[in-house]
Amino acid sequence: MSTHRKRPPTADHPVRRRRSAQEAKAETLRVARRILLERGPDAVTLKNIAAEIGTTHTNLLHHFGTAGELQSALMLAMVNDLSAALGSTIARLDRREDVPRALVDTMFDAFDQGGAGRLAAWIALSNRLAHFDDVKSAVQNLVGAIDEKFANGDGEARDKIAAAVLFVALLAFGNAVIGQPLAAMLAREPDAVRGLAERLLPQFL
Repeated sequence: MSTHRKRPPTADHPVRRRRSAQEAKAETLRVARRILLERGPDAVTLKNIAAEIGTTHTNLLHHFGTAGELQSALMLAMVNDLSAALGSTIARLDRREDVPRALVDTMFDAFDQGGAGRLAAWIALSNRLAHFDDVKSAVQNLVGAIDEKFANGDGEARDKIAAAVLFVALLAFGNAVIGQPLAAMLAREPDAVRGLAERLLPQFL
């Protein structure tokens, strides 16, 4: 009679829980975002993510198909988070005068702290611009939300709002990628670009 017993779980060999496909995808995207923030875009590989999760490269391919599709899903998740944050911010505003600061803070935080700026730069420099298709609807929704609340269907006002969103998005993106080094070169505070955006934005609205 065999006396072999199953080895009890340890820190090095934890019990693995069977996860649904949805749970596995969600965990993969959480880990991918953390790797992006901690180690940069080049570290967001199927190999690194699989090692962090404790699964195999093959399993990730099963859920996402290719590394490009995983990166696209990560971008979409970030866009959805940004869209939700901006929508929530606009919904809480009571005065048009409050839009500049709220819009600047929400967008700069998403591009910088949320990692969207670095991911967007990586995708753009890799010439995989199709991944930005999901960004389009989020930006249009933002313009529509501000327009509905403050412009009341005025076409000229909507054009100004679109210009304002473009202005802030470009500054937030640039700041996330190279803003702090440039500010240091010019002896400015690390958040100098954010302050500049807030001061200039009212000219667009």
